[in-house]
Amino acid sequence: MQRTNSMRRKAMARQHKAEVMIAGEQLRLRLHDGKLIKDRRYHLRTYPNCFVAQELIDWLVSHKEASDRATAVCLMQHLMDHDIVHHVCDKRSMFKDAKLLYRFRKDDGTFPFNTEVKIFIRGQRLYEHLIMDKNSILQLREEHGVTYQRSFPGCQFIDWLLQNGEAESRRQGLELCRALQENGIIQHVGKKHDFFDSGLLYQFCINFRRRRRLSELLNENEQDNDEGVVVSTHEDNHHDSPFVVRKSPPQEQNSAFHSDVKQVTSGRRGSLNSLQLHSSGFPPLAPLPSTSVVRCNPKSVLKRNFTCDELLAPGAPFIKNVLTVIGDALGWGFVVRGASPCYVQAVDPGSPAAAAGVKVQQFVCQVNGQCVLDLDYRTVSRLVMTGPRIVVLEVLEPLE
Repeated sequence: MQRTNSMRRKAMARQHKAEVMIAGEQLRLRLHDGKLIKDRRYHLRTYPNCFVAQELIDWLVSHKEASDRATAVCLMQHLMDHDIVHHVCDKRSMFKDAKLLYRFRKDDGTFPFNTEVKIFIRGQRLYEHLIMDKNSILQLREEHGVTYQRSFPGCQFIDWLLQNGEAESRRQGLELCRALQENGIIQHVGKKHDFFDSGLLYQFCINFRRRRRLSELLNENEQDNDEGVVVSTHEDNHHDSPFVVRKSPPQEQNSAFHSDVKQVTSGRRGSLNSLQLHSSGFPPLAPLPSTSVVRCNPKSVLKRNFTCDELLAPGAPFIKNVLTVIGDALGWGFVVRGASPCYVQAVDPGSPAAAAGVKVQQFVCQVNGQCVLDLDYRTVSRLVMTGPRIVVLEVLEPLE
């Protein structure tokens, strides 16, 4: 038991480090977009790709990433402690709210690519490959009467590694999978077994695509291992989708928890998070008892379903709008659901979609001039993802 708890604590620590790396990379991309990171000159010397600490603190507070300046300093110190940022001359180990120059280690090539980081990056690459695979092995599966979304049998994962040239032999594939488990990238769905080349089900522990808030880094709550109760912040329960809820696994129809909500986000810039397309269903970070929980999305936001003919009928109670959404480093920020027609299930309040006027219950008619009324959410999502950063949507909005 003591050994198990020790391994669990180590896995949690690695998962937290992964969260810090992803949050730091998302922040770096946003600061580049906002031109806060640039070449700066000080004492007749030019320092490339750096930022002024005082300006960054202003930005964090104004963008509501921190409630006050002291909290913002704590957040940046957290990133310094994890080797994400550093003083340009490495003369200071503390982050100061002053006119001092700091830099992301990824921007100057000093990021420590140790074994742990390399495993993390490889795990993320495998995750992205699996997500984008049309015949992905990540599926809704059942083990011991409990349904788990995006799970995969260990033996199928090794088969996939061999087929895609990620491993030269089953032994090498098994070693890679165990390294991924030891570093908190994958885990058994019930957190009861090590990785085996068998039919046992496993899942990815880390949602690489979820938009992180820096405040999450300082608000990680402890998990109740004995009772299997997930104690987490409101943000933690969101994972990919803002509509993740908990359900106790029923003896009734598990299929009721299968959700088709997808979130459209950006994957156009290279980063640790490589945001693209995702859905809910990732396991919580806390250990679960045998009566686990299943995460799912709630009911549709629509008051009733409409057919395409009803939407286009003369005198139908809808207003047509053309909206231009300019994606940022984290994506476009809206969720589409359904098929023939698709509709907007959710909008991130601080996202480009919200700024452009995208609202829930709007039906998506066109994407960049192409009619999508007869398409499902997967196809619509891919059209947005593979198109330009600026997305022009034609939507039908219900009359109040």
